[in-house]
Amino acid sequence: MAQVLVRQVEDTVVEALKRKAAARGASLEAYVRDLMTRDAAESREAIAARLRARLAGQPLSPVDSTTLIRQHRDGLGEGA
Repeated sequence: MAQVLVRQVEDTVVEALKRKAAARGASLEAYVRDLMTRDAAESREAIAARLRARLAGQPLSPVDSTTLIRQHRDGLGEGA
């Protein structure tokens, strides 16, 4: 099997990964290996589906474009 060495990882990232690994009863090495294995196997379609599911029902923008359009239109009508 191949080995991977990742340099210059922020200490906060390593600590967060250690906590997550410990919460699952795994070593940091095993946890990161599992993350990499799952990520490498996930297709673009699966990633897109997962993101669509996560964002379902949420507006793409916190701003209601209908309101902005009406405000802009009304503002233009006043100046014309």
